[in-house]
Amino acid sequence: MPTPVRADPESGPGRALRPGPALGRVAPDPAFAEEHWGRAPLLTRGADANGFRDLLDLDGVDDLLSRRGLRTPFLRVARNGAVVDSSAFTGPGGVGAEIGDQVRDDRVAALFAEGSTVVLQALHRTWPAVIDLCTALAADLGHPVQANAYITPPASRGFSAHYDVHDVFVLQLAGRKHWTVHAPVHDDPLRDQPWNDHAGAVAARVRDDGPALDVVLEPGDALYLPRGWLHAATALGEVSAHLTVGVHVVTRHALVEALTALVADDPALRASLPLGLDVADPDALAPHVDAVRDALVAALARVPADAVARRVRRRVWAGNRPEPVRPIAHTAFTDGLAEGDVVRRRTGLGHRLLDRGEHVVLVLPDREITLPSATGEAVRALLGGEPLAVGSLPGMDTADQVVLVRRLLREGVLVPATGA
Repeated sequence: MPTPVRADPESGPGRALRPGPALGRVAPDPAFAEEHWGRAPLLTRGADANGFRDLLDLDGVDDLLSRRGLRTPFLRVARNGAVVDSSAFTGPGGVGAEIGDQVRDDRVAALFAEGSTVVLQALHRTWPAVIDLCTALAADLGHPVQANAYITPPASRGFSAHYDVHDVFVLQLAGRKHWTVHAPVHDDPLRDQPWNDHAGAVAARVRDDGPALDVVLEPGDALYLPRGWLHAATALGEVSAHLTVGVHVVTRHALVEALTALVADDPALRASLPLGLDVADPDALAPHVDAVRDALVAALARVPADAVARRVRRRVWAGNRPEPVRPIAHTAFTDGLAEGDVVRRRTGLGHRLLDRGEHVVLVLPDREITLPSATGEAVRALLGGEPLAVGSLPGMDTADQVVLVRRLLREGVLVPATGA
C-alpha cells in the first residue's frame, strides 16, 4: 500500500518529504498532503483489510464500559442529537473507590437499548492500540491528535449535522454507517468558533444543497474531513462503531497569537493615549491608530522566528503525551544496561538539540538537559529515531556510551527498542 509523505522537520522551506506510516494507514492516497489536507474530504475504501479490528472492536467497547472504571468525561451519551446528562449513567464507585461519577454499565446498557449513542472519549489515553496509533500519527502530522469512538444502535443517529473545529479521520470499526457530508458554511473554523454559532447556516446548507459525499462506510473504510465540513451519520441495520481521530491543527492564527504576545510589551505600544481623547470619535482616533499601526509593523519586524517557534512549540509538545513508558520494565532495563542493548528515541517526544559551545542542551517540553559537547554527535544519532545499539554510537567509547544512554533512559528520552 502506498504511503503519503510528511515534512522533514530538520530541513527548511521547500524541504523534502518522507513517508509517515501511521498517516499512510488512515489516508493511503499519496496525494493526500497536497490535495486533501485542510482542503477537501477523502474517502478510502478498504484502507484496512482487517477492518481496523486491532484498534478496537465491540468486545473492547464492552470491556471499557464494564471493567475499566471509566469516569466522566471519558464517556458521553447522545440521544436525538443532544447530549444526555451524565447523572443518567454514572454513580458511586463502591468500597475502595469513593467517587461519585464512575460509569454504571447497567445504565449505559439501558440507554443504548433505547437508541442512544455511546461516545468513548479520549481513547488516546485509555486504550493501548489507540494510544499507539495516535502517538505515531501525531508524530507524522506534527499536530496534536485525540481519539473518540462512537457506538450507535441500529438505525440511530447520535448527532445532527454539524462541523468540527478540528480535522478528523473516521475509521469504521464495526457495522455500517451512512454519512452525508456538505461543504462548509464557515471555512477553517478556530477552536472558539463552534458550529452552533452558525446553526442557521448549517441547517440551511443541509436542507438546500446537495451533499458533497453521500456514502456508506463499512469496516476498514476511512474518511478524512477537514475542519468546517458539515457531516451527520446514521447507523444502518446493525450496531455501528467508528473511531474518530481528531487532529487539533496548528493554524496560522496560532502564529498571529504568538506574534501579538511577543510585541505586546514594546514601549511604543504601551504608551498612553492623550488626555481627554474621545476614543468614540473615529476622526480623533485615526492618527493614533495610524501611529500604533506603524509601531506594530516595526515591532513585528523585530520578532525573530525562533521566539515565535518557542511559543508555538509549547502547544504542539503539550498536545499529546509521548509514547508510554512501562516503569517497572523500563527501570530494570536501565539498571542492567550493557554493550549491545538496543534503544531508540521515545516516539512523540518534542525536543530540540542546541549547541552551546562547551555543552549541548537538549530542550524538552518541561525541562532542559545539559550535556558535555563531546556527547553531541552521539546524542544527535540517538535522536534520529532509528534503533541503535550501545557500543555503536559515534564519537564516544563504550563505557561513556553506557553512561549517556542510561542518563537519557532515566530522563524518558530513550526507550528500549524491544518495547520493555
